[in-house]
Amino acid sequence: MPATILGIETSCDETAASVVAETGEAEKPWAIRSSVVASQAPIHREWGGVVPELASRQHIRDICGVVERALEQGGVGLADLDAIAVTQGPGLVGSLLVGLSFAKSLAAACDLPLVPVHHLAGHIESLFLQHGPLPLPAIVLVVSGGHTNLYLVPEPGVYRPLSRTRDDAAGEAYDKVAKLLGLGYPGGPIIDKLAKQGDDHAIDFPVARITHADRNAPFDPGLLDFSFSGVKTAVLRYVKARTAGEASYTPGRRGTPWKEAEQPAAGTLSDREMADVCASFQRVVVEALLDRTFAAAVHHRVRSVGIAGGVSANSRLRADAQKRGEELGLPVFVPTISLSTDNAAMIAAAGLRRFTAGVRGDLDVNADPALALLPTTPSPSPSPDPGR
Repeated sequence: MPATILGIETSCDETAASVVAETGEAEKPWAIRSSVVASQAPIHREWGGVVPELASRQHIRDICGVVERALEQGGVGLADLDAIAVTQGPGLVGSLLVGLSFAKSLAAACDLPLVPVHHLAGHIESLFLQHGPLPLPAIVLVVSGGHTNLYLVPEPGVYRPLSRTRDDAAGEAYDKVAKLLGLGYPGGPIIDKLAKQGDDHAIDFPVARITHADRNAPFDPGLLDFSFSGVKTAVLRYVKARTAGEASYTPGRRGTPWKEAEQPAAGTLSDREMADVCASFQRVVVEALLDRTFAAAVHHRVRSVGIAGGVSANSRLRADAQKRGEELGLPVFVPTISLSTDNAAMIAAAGLRRFTAGVRGDLDVNADPALALLPTTPSPSPSPDPGR
């Protein structure tokens, strides 16, 4: 019988629940029956970022109602479920504990299997949830506010880490740059919107390269690591100098020089320069992400590329990735916007993957805010009826 699973996600500032069911169809093996997300963005916006204590308290307030709505919209009751999947980590420990404690209590009360899920595995599986089986092997970039990682996916459910960020995640850099520009939170969508109005080559912001790229040298996996603290600092120094009235401080600026009347007054940036800063910053971040992603794709001779996580909603990242994929003859897959940001449907999908492979979690499993998605090996073929 096709399995139906409830997914619960509370790793950061969204309280989410979803019902996902197996369809028995090879081209689209999973179907979303419901997906409910209670966002805390309005709460954290006034602080310019997520406040962990406020996040965990709001999860406590929201989780019962969110799960009830997910079950109601999915047209199922607790008796119709085969398992409960929940994010174990990584994330904010207080937030994780709310979802995990709720899931464990519900599993114990209803005598249902508990399936702990890695948050990044959920993002990877959002691609399969959206598109069905991808051409494998694939390179998948998981890029969000807390993570920037590359994975090789040789077969379904197998994730082999290739690289990570050495400092800020790409989404974190977006939020910090938006904060220093006074644009608000979350910063990614705001910068993406303003960047469309600016000149993306107006300012040559740098981006770190971990090691020297020598085309004649053997492939160096270190080249695939990311670093975004440098470009964030470059934006900060540029903005500080400009808002201090230092008209001569224009490192790397190209194109038409600023006219005297266009120079921003001390303490302000003109609308034009604000858009140019956003566009130039976004260009170098997207180039850094895609340079490494497609370098890995070429080296590993994969059949497709996937991009998942909150930053995968960025319009330039999506457009540039598709363009590069077409140039190399590689299909590029991204989830819908609703599956890009944190949600429980992806957790349910990853849970279904593990559940049908026979994975079960103990009720004493604990939240792990630094949980690593370690290299995995192919799971054994599940029995026709894995049972409960």
